[in-house]
Amino acid sequence: MARNPEHARGYADRWRRIEASGQDIHGEARLIDAMAARGSRVLDAGCGTGRLGGYLAGVGHHVTGVDLDPTLIGVARQDHPAARWETGNLAELDLRDEHGQRELFDLVVCAGNVLTFLSGAERVPALTRIAQHLAPDGRFVAGFGPGRGYPVGRFEDDAASAGLRVQQRFAGWDLQPRGEGAEGDDEFLVAVLTQA
Repeated sequence: MARNPEHARGYADRWRRIEASGQDIHGEARLIDAMAARGSRVLDAGCGTGRLGGYLAGVGHHVTGVDLDPTLIGVARQDHPAARWETGNLAELDLRDEHGQRELFDLVVCAGNVLTFLSGAERVPALTRIAQHLAPDGRFVAGFGPGRGYPVGRFEDDAASAGLRVQQRFAGWDLQPRGEGAEGDDEFLVAVLTQA
């Protein structure tokens, strides 16, 4: 944000152009929708413009989205008013209800390489905060390209440190299986995690 204050606007415009061209931009959201009972509480962690959370709110889920960039949150509020959008750092995530109780979510989704954008020092705190916001039977779904400086093994170690357990691993949002061992190191990761 500091290096390029116009980045957020360009990012939002890019997604609008992609959607206007007829390309499918809701694959992640459809997967999350299929995993959730109608009316589930969903946290879109690193929500950006609200593309994913807006879709989920539109099909009947109770969505809260959090992103560090206030410009992107402004776009989300404008384009997807059915959801709640908050500006905040995932490493400091602390959502509270009107009674001061921590909000718990049936599903937390972190798509779009968000975890790779966090600094190394922010990753375990962010994963810990996400774990604290999971309902007892809730699930956390994270998707990112490990070639972006966050190796899968490191992510899994960080998740364990944060009180999360990897339940399933896939090579994409279409649930293709991941390779085993070294052959899977360069594949995209979609991981489903629960509280340990």
